[in-house]
Amino acid sequence: MTPSARLAAAIDLLGALEAERRRPADAIAHAFFRGRRYIGAGDRRAVSAQAWGVVRQRLRLEWWLGRLGVAPTSRLLAAAHALLAERRLLSAVGGLFTGDRYGPAPLSGMEQGVLRALADQPLVVPEMPDGPRLNLPDWALPGLRARFGEDLAAEAAAMEAEAPLDLRANLLKGTRAAAAAALAGEGIDTEPTPISPWGLRIPSRRPVTGSATYRAGLVEVQDEGSQVIAALADARPGLRICDLCAGAGGKTLAMAAVMANRGRITACDVNAPRLEGAALRLRRAGVDNAERHLLVAGDKWAKRRAGQFDRVLVDAPCTGTGTWRRNPDGRTRTGAGDLAALLAKQGEILSMSAELVRPGGLLVYATCSLLPEEDEGQVTAFLARRPDFMPLPLAGAWAGARLPGVPPSCPAAAGPNLLLSPARHGTDGFFAAVLRRAAPG
Repeated sequence: MTPSARLAAAIDLLGALEAERRRPADAIAHAFFRGRRYIGAGDRRAVSAQAWGVVRQRLRLEWWLGRLGVAPTSRLLAAAHALLAERRLLSAVGGLFTGDRYGPAPLSGMEQGVLRALADQPLVVPEMPDGPRLNLPDWALPGLRARFGEDLAAEAAAMEAEAPLDLRANLLKGTRAAAAAALAGEGIDTEPTPISPWGLRIPSRRPVTGSATYRAGLVEVQDEGSQVIAALADARPGLRICDLCAGAGGKTLAMAAVMANRGRITACDVNAPRLEGAALRLRRAGVDNAERHLLVAGDKWAKRRAGQFDRVLVDAPCTGTGTWRRNPDGRTRTGAGDLAALLAKQGEILSMSAELVRPGGLLVYATCSLLPEEDEGQVTAFLARRPDFMPLPLAGAWAGARLPGVPPSCPAAAGPNLLLSPARHGTDGFFAAVLRRAAPG
């Protein structure tokens, strides 16, 4: 494809993302390229890079266009990104709007005027409000300020960086060292993750799912922070564990590995396609001690299984603020209304999950959010409702999970809980609290 044709495809992809703004961008992009198989691998990467550049900088680009009094069309967003973020010359950007068969239509007079006004401007200027200046949506700023204080700018910058590719060695099929050696044999160099004892990090992102090592189930793609959350569940051979919001089963896989396929894990979710995806991953990893359960309205499963689990892991649905470096569309796909609805849902899930824990068992509440109201706020409210649960200090939970040294906390302490952040730990943002249900007597 010519550079002009790549730009036209990127504009089309941005249009598709805008039309379905409530859906995850990666799912929309996958469908977009599946319907355009004539776009080769190299061109797909180039088109994706252009579109994702706009997605990452959309708040700033929209501020600039709003300042000029124009709507943020896909054409103007793509052109503005080329000028402001990529620092390309006005003549070069304008020259891509060729109007030929595969290129975007020529710039209108209005569009030409907008681009002239943007030419030679920096992406960030002092007069920007805090939201676009930090590349954070206004609705999330209060919570993030409360969390990070004077370190917010550093965390915001880390959220803009591209996330590394983390893998988890599958202990059912070998050690971390063996997995690293197998990948190295395929020309994929890794380094051990500093916190998770199972993790491998690929410094420069590259595809691994086509490798023989991955296909054989020796490794799984999983952020180091997510690995640590799974470790805090303190899964052990012979235990009965519920992964209540299992999704595609990443944490189920991690817990099954340290259980050596002894004991039982029940992976639950409300999304059937995600659970089906978990089944494929479980088979590849060699897990045979896990079952799946689809939660549906009116389901009596939770009542029947009350008090039966040694561990219940709740990776609760949340705003995903901790994953914005990986899912930059979350900045504009989620809003204040979503936060309010999620807070109610998190409280309901915590109440349901508590009934599943046996006396003396552990409840692990986790989110990939950095907002205190989704994290400590939910735990505090839950403990007020359920005095039969007590929080475990992080040091104790860490030792129980047989993990190496406790990582330094973020500047705003999470009390007895775990808080990981992109700037401080190089992981996605994660929160976790480990709560023990009182035993009788």
